[in-house]
Amino acid sequence: MHPAPSVIIFTTFSGLGFGLLFWLGIGALQPTGFGAFIWFAIAYAMAVGGLLASTFHLGHPERAIKAFSQWRTSWLSREGSAAVVTLVIMGIYALGALFGTHMGFLGFLGALGALATVFTTSMIYAQLKTVPRWKHWTTPALFLTLSIGGGALFAGQVWIAIVLLAAAAALQYYAWMSGDTRLAESGTDLKTATGLGNIGEVRAFEPPHTGTNYLLREFVHVVGRKHAEKLRMIAMGLAFVLPVLLLILPFNHFFALLAVLSHIAGVLTLRWLFFAQAEHVVGLYYGKR
Repeated sequence: MHPAPSVIIFTTFSGLGFGLLFWLGIGALQPTGFGAFIWFAIAYAMAVGGLLASTFHLGHPERAIKAFSQWRTSWLSREGSAAVVTLVIMGIYALGALFGTHMGFLGFLGALGALATVFTTSMIYAQLKTVPRWKHWTTPALFLTLSIGGGALFAGQVWIAIVLLAAAAALQYYAWMSGDTRLAESGTDLKTATGLGNIGEVRAFEPPHTGTNYLLREFVHVVGRKHAEKLRMIAMGLAFVLPVLLLILPFNHFFALLAVLSHIAGVLTLRWLFFAQAEHVVGLYYGKR
């Protein structure tokens, strides 16, 4: 699929923001006063900023409010509802922390809401039968692990961050290796894409049309294998390897900042690959797979 910048920013920063809110909610950090304002401002800037970025990918951003009414059937609507409820709960919790009051139960509830929000975001993609690479348990597992691991990195939970980032790296590697064959194993091919398989062998004689269209722009994006392999190595190094190495070293504020920046750059690269390598089955119809 076409890796739109708005969706890459959304899935990267909303995950990190809600991950940080998770750690603030369970009390791993209990800042008060101005310190609480800073911590929650960072978390909200990422979470809300990411959510707002996602609206730029909508054809009519002004209609985004209508998505909330479809929560019974739409994971997108459930995500919006979970995000609003979580942000309201954590907003009240943050106000308490600002004035020196620790409302543990409310924070725990908000932490669960943060996890639920990230899970609903992941299910927007994991539900899609048309993208076999995404329709797998590794999609929500990765979203959650990256969110909590990145949040731990931001929150200064060093050893927890090391364990979670290492787990995310292993999970990402498995997702790539198993995902590379998932389209071929899905049973979807040019025969099923065109609906002509009952006649006999099907091959593309000419493109369905001479110009581009919405489907080609949004759902057909082919990444060269060598290019993808290089980007995977870069993403692994930036998102996981370098941050873990920096965290193992004796604590240094510069190293900590570098670990955070490296992780963000790595996750942005991971998200680009997530969309660019999606292999939507509509590409079969155009002979692009």
